[in-house]
Amino acid sequence: MFHQVPQPLRYAEALLERFAGLAREASGDALLGGLVEAAAQLSGCALSQLYLLDETHTRLTLCAEWQNGLLQPRAEASLPSDYNGEQLLQYCLCQNQVLSLDELDGSLHQIGFLPEVSQSWRSLLCLPLLDEQKRVNGLLLIASQISGDLQGFAGSLGHLGGFVIAQLHLLQRLRAPRVDLPVSGIVAACASGYGLIGDSAPMRELYQMIGKVLHNPVSVLLTGETGTGKELVARAIHDCGFRRSQAFVVQNCASLPENLLESELFGYRKGAFTGADRDHQGLFDAADGGTLFLDEIGDMPLALQAKLLRVLQEGEVRPLGCNETHTVDVRIVAATHCALREQVEAGRFREDLFYRLAQFPIELPPLRERDQDILTLARHFADKASALLQRDPCRWAESTLEHLSGYAFPGNVRELKGVVERAVLLCEGGELLPAHFNLRQDHNADDTGMNLRERMERVERSLLLDCLRKNRGNQTSAAGELGLPRRTLLYRMQRLNISPADV
Repeated sequence: MFHQVPQPLRYAEALLERFAGLAREASGDALLGGLVEAAAQLSGCALSQLYLLDETHTRLTLCAEWQNGLLQPRAEASLPSDYNGEQLLQYCLCQNQVLSLDELDGSLHQIGFLPEVSQSWRSLLCLPLLDEQKRVNGLLLIASQISGDLQGFAGSLGHLGGFVIAQLHLLQRLRAPRVDLPVSGIVAACASGYGLIGDSAPMRELYQMIGKVLHNPVSVLLTGETGTGKELVARAIHDCGFRRSQAFVVQNCASLPENLLESELFGYRKGAFTGADRDHQGLFDAADGGTLFLDEIGDMPLALQAKLLRVLQEGEVRPLGCNETHTVDVRIVAATHCALREQVEAGRFREDLFYRLAQFPIELPPLRERDQDILTLARHFADKASALLQRDPCRWAESTLEHLSGYAFPGNVRELKGVVERAVLLCEGGELLPAHFNLRQDHNADDTGMNLRERMERVERSLLLDCLRKNRGNQTSAAGELGLPRRTLLYRMQRLNISPADV
């Protein structure tokens, strides 16, 4: 670690003294100030800066700065720092890589984050700081007005910065107000920055998963039942991640036939096929630098799956009617409500594409596992519906809240949103009552007066309805899942009095 620094033994002794001094600090500001002072004096640089990420990992803040032997005051106007516009900081943070520049050139490098001085900055070292879980928490930067190689200080200053981050977290835990949590409680994640609603344990786990993937350029596969909010999570990953200033493009893979989906994704050149009277930009190009959300990826035809795999592996796109490929920088977030692994085993989905997409799988919890979030979501949807209708917010009767809490919501959040908006429309007295909600309840108490045939028909009807809703009313897909010919499914739907409106 010390063979590239001058006078290694003396440097190691000075480094140990800094470790000991920082270990005795009892305040967060003293720790951060001590770190930038130590980094500047150990490296012999005129400038040292410390940037830290906030709890949602969406904002980078300049927390401490040491320049020309003095700790600089933290001006309020300089605190927020959108690192998306600072390429050098963004590279270190998002790629988790040390950046060392021996010859810093202001005409080539964007260095607006460095303070203005009479003699220009000539060399720079920027390194990511890791917490106890090896996650990036911020950046430590040193800069000099003399050209030189600062790479030799990366290892030791990285360890010193990691030590300070750990000490800072320890102080925060010791001074945080004590909250009595159940034994099985989970540490709360910051949800407000992601635009999602819910404070149940499954949602807190979801927030933690989102936080881990925000600044990592891996593909994400969102799974879960229909109506659980997969597109909202995909948008949260984009809006809170490092690509948030670029485009977020959405395509449902089940909404178009194969030939149209291919031309929509990859684009085409004039004359590629009949009717192609002009060049058309594909969605991969439209999302270049940003995020492409592919909903219902399980319904993508096999031939297109091979082309998508090429994009994921090589980052190359070839429009229809063109002999040349070009590169794109697109983050893929895919979503599906079906079991892709079972589709792989059945030969309906490519295994290599499945493993490529599932670099970071996130399963969204169904609403029935988030029972404590139901009332929070219901109130939110009711307030939005009232505002849209230009009405005063509706009151909630206690019996209505109990009515909602006891329902399983097979359609998840989408179903809850629909029934609440309908109830607000029906509500005329300003108070939401159970009668305003059209919830499908199971009347098990009536089973005692039914014979075996009637009970079997009820079970069969429930099974068919669940399968049709799962497949969004697609009778062909539902028949395939049930192992029935489509004609047989239609006959049973007619016999059991199932209409498209029931789905």
